[in-house]
Amino acid sequence: MSLALVQSRALLGLQAPAVTVEVHLANGLPSFTLVGLAEVEVKEARERVRSALQNAGLEFPTNKRITVNLAPADLPKDSGRFDLPIALGILAASGQVDASRLAGYEFAGELSLSGELRPVRGALATSLALQTQQIDAQLVLPPGSAEEAALVPAARVVRARHLLDVVRAFLPPGSTAGGNADVANDGWTRLQATALAASTTGPDMADVKGQAGAKRALEIAAAGGHSVLMAGPPGSGKSMLAQRFAGLLPAMTVDEALESAAIASLAGRFRPETFGVRPTGQPHHTASAVALVGGGSPPRPGEISLAHQGVLFLDELPEFPRAALEALREPLETGHITIARAAQRAEFPARFQMIAAMNPCPCGFLGSTQRACRCTPDQVHRYQAKLSGPLLDRIDLHVEVPALPAEQLVQAAAGESTASIRARVEQARALALARQGCTNQALQGQAIDAHLHLDDAAAKFLNTAAARLGWSARSTHRALKVARTIADLAGAPTTEVSHVAEAVQYRRVLRSPA
Repeated sequence: MSLALVQSRALLGLQAPAVTVEVHLANGLPSFTLVGLAEVEVKEARERVRSALQNAGLEFPTNKRITVNLAPADLPKDSGRFDLPIALGILAASGQVDASRLAGYEFAGELSLSGELRPVRGALATSLALQTQQIDAQLVLPPGSAEEAALVPAARVVRARHLLDVVRAFLPPGSTAGGNADVANDGWTRLQATALAASTTGPDMADVKGQAGAKRALEIAAAGGHSVLMAGPPGSGKSMLAQRFAGLLPAMTVDEALESAAIASLAGRFRPETFGVRPTGQPHHTASAVALVGGGSPPRPGEISLAHQGVLFLDELPEFPRAALEALREPLETGHITIARAAQRAEFPARFQMIAAMNPCPCGFLGSTQRACRCTPDQVHRYQAKLSGPLLDRIDLHVEVPALPAEQLVQAAAGESTASIRARVEQARALALARQGCTNQALQGQAIDAHLHLDDAAAKFLNTAAARLGWSARSTHRALKVARTIADLAGAPTTEVSHVAEAVQYRRVLRSPA
C-alpha cells in the first residue's frame, strides 16, 4: 500500500486538535516533501526520521517520492511531536507495518537519530482533551510523556521507549521483527492511571511573627478566593507572608489538579512530584505583558495561566510595566484569558489568586515610625499613580503591613501554624460551596443578592460607607463578597454589621503623603 494514515494531535491551547498524518509513496525522482503549515522544527523531522529508520535497521524508501501531509493544512504545527507518526506512516505505506492495525491509536514522540523516543510537551493536555471530547483512542507516547498522560483517569496510554517497540506491535501477520533484536525488548508497556499524593510540606505561617492583621486578611482571602494587595516598608514581611499563602488553600480536587498540570505540561514545566500541589508563580517585575498573560505563535500560556488554581505573587507591583498590569484586568474578573492573533485564537484558564506587594513610596518608608520618608509628595504621587484605579478596584483586600520594632521581632512567640488556619479556611469554603457551588469571589450578578443574606442594619451601614468613600459598583460588590466570606469564617448564616465593617476596612486606599 502506497498511502497510509496515522493519527496524532497538535497543541492549540488546551484543545489539542486532531491531526491526520498522510504519507504517500510514489515513483519518480527521490524526494521527501512535508506540507501542512509545519513550523521549522516539524520540517526538520525529515532528517530525524530518515536517520532513525536507517539506524534502527528498518528500510527507508530511498528510491521513492515521499509526500507527507499534516492535515488540516490551515492548522499550525510545531515541535517534534510528529516524528513518530511520520515514521510510522512511511513504514505503513511501504508495507513494513500493518496500516490497518494503526486504527484506534494516536501517536506523538520525537525521534533521536538512533530511533529512541524523546518526550514531548503537552502530553497531559492531549490526554485530558481526549477525555473531554470522549474520544476512545489509545495514546502511544515516549517515556516521561506517557506517565503524564496516564494521570488522567480512564486514559489508555502505552509507553514506547524505541521506534522498534512500536514497529513490533504493528507488524503484518506472519512477519518477524526487523532491525536490531537487542534493542527495545520491553519498551511497549501499557500504563494505568496512578494517584499521586500531594505534598503538604512547605514554609509555615508560624514562622511569621506578629502581623496579625495581615494574617487575618490572608485567611479571608484563602477562604473566599479573593485577591490581596499588601503595602508596607521594606523588610516588613510581605514576601514572607505571600510565599506561605498557598499552604492556606484547601487541597486541590482531581479535576483542578489535572487542569493545572495540563497547563504546566503545555509549557513544558510539569513535574510529577508537583501534581496536586497548588502552584505559586512569582514572575520578576521586568516581565512583559506577553510573559504574564501568554502569547506567541502558536499561543502559549503565560504566568497567570501557569498559576491557575494557585497563587500569582507579584512583588514590587508598581515596578511592573503598565501594559502588563492593565492586562490583568480581564483575567481577574473572568478567570480566563483569550489570546487572539490574526491566524488563530486560543483560550487558557486563569483562575488564580493574586497576592501583590508594594512599598508605599519610592524609598519605602512613608508612614513608618522607625525611619523618615525622604520622598517628595510629587514622587509619592507618581509612584502610586503607576497603579490605575480600575486595577486597584479589582483587588478585594488592601492591607497595610507595618514594620515591627526589633524588640517585638525577637521576643514575639511563634505565630499560628498553617495547618490550623487551613482548617478554618476549609470549613468556610465548604459552607460556600454547599450554599452556592462556588467561592464567594466567583459570585456574579443576581447570585450576589441571592446568597449574601444581608440583614437590614448591615445594608444601611454599607450604603453609608459606600456613599462617603465614593465607591464604584464594583467596589461595593467586592466588599459585599468579602463580608460574606468573613461571615462564613464565623459560621454565621447571615451577613451582619460586624462582617461588613471589617470588609470596609480592607478597601482602604494607599496612604497619601502629609
